[in-house]
Amino acid sequence: MTRSLTTRSTVLVLTTALAAVALVAPAEARGHRQAAEGALPVVTPRSETPVLHDDAEGANADADDPAIWRDDAAPGRSLVIATAKEGGLRVYDLDARPVQSIAAPPAGSPEGAPGRFNNVDLVHGLRLSSGRADLAVTSDRGHDRLRFYRIDRERPGGPLTDVTAAGAPAVFSRDQAEVDEQRTAYGLATWTDRASGKTYALVSRRERTSIALLELLPAAGGKVTYRTVRTLDLPSAFRLPDGTSWSPCAEPGELPQVEGMVVDPRTGTLYAGQEDVGIWRLRADLTGTPRLIDKVREYGVAGVYDEETEECAPGADPGFGGDRITADVEGLTLVEETGGDGYLLASSQGDDTFAAYDRRAKGGNAYRGGFRVAPVAGGPVDGSEECDGAAALNASLGSRYPRGLLVVQDGHDSPGDGDRPSTNFKFVDLGTVLDALDG
Repeated sequence: MTRSLTTRSTVLVLTTALAAVALVAPAEARGHRQAAEGALPVVTPRSETPVLHDDAEGANADADDPAIWRDDAAPGRSLVIATAKEGGLRVYDLDARPVQSIAAPPAGSPEGAPGRFNNVDLVHGLRLSSGRADLAVTSDRGHDRLRFYRIDRERPGGPLTDVTAAGAPAVFSRDQAEVDEQRTAYGLATWTDRASGKTYALVSRRERTSIALLELLPAAGGKVTYRTVRTLDLPSAFRLPDGTSWSPCAEPGELPQVEGMVVDPRTGTLYAGQEDVGIWRLRADLTGTPRLIDKVREYGVAGVYDEETEECAPGADPGFGGDRITADVEGLTLVEETGGDGYLLASSQGDDTFAAYDRRAKGGNAYRGGFRVAPVAGGPVDGSEECDGAAALNASLGSRYPRGLLVVQDGHDSPGDGDRPSTNFKFVDLGTVLDALDG
């Protein structure tokens, strides 16, 4: 990992205190309690984007992570900007119709990986050499870099323009050989520090527990670059209440990675989803001690990796996991309300549900309920399964979404074309979600 003299790496030392989260009931008791609580409420999407196919015929496009950009001058003309991995970026209007498609960069060499846009987030009003601009920022997993796109709704040819500086450095890799290993930039969240006015990107590393804090900087010609401020490594092994040590089962050499991340701009708090572990709360400047606010149900379950099937065979459940989310914990997004109220939403990928937590950290981010995104009865739009990414915006978006919008990835769309890998994004009226949670 590249570090300059200005870079400070913070490595957490796993201690009993760090993993000291309240004990939960054994697995059998948890199951009885879940049954008693009843089924989660259901919301339905209003529309969906065209299906993407992760195969050669579909140009290896795979829907992953969305972001919602609000056009303050004309909210009904707002946009959803989403990643399609090797398929690059897709831009949609509020009716889920395609507006623009941007290809990921090609491989730098015959043996190298092509560009692969994993996660996306937005920056508002960043000061560039050409003036202030709203930006879409994406993690390019194939090249271990960030890419920046200026947003201009009126631009002929499409609203996004690439403004990535030519010399933008690799995020984690020291050289091309490390880039080719693909332990590269993965999850992404942006953040502007209200005290300093500086804007940052927080980037996680594939197959590692690292998170990097990058300061975004203007470059010549209206371009954008960045520098590493510090990094932090979350734990990869955990002390269980029975005194044993546990690590999530994975392919040899892989550590439990983080992907879904979001920053509460009011408090400068980062929430990070360690996929097979749970949700962490920590300072967005990566100082202080992270706290595990919820655990996946599989937390503490030992597993054995099978080289032939490339899967983990789980052992008995010792009952140390949580009650609300099933691995993987994926897309995290924030529903902001006045006075610091609101929700942290998390995709519980393993059971196709979403969990909602109180936004207020002082209240311990208490669980406030959950919901499913289900098919429209008798309609052409199905629900969301195996959701990777999600984005919420609690603001009027014109007559189409006067109470805001929730966009969720559907990792297993059903377009009726056989076994082709098919993904897309579902658009949900955020008001129906808030009604379900508040009811």
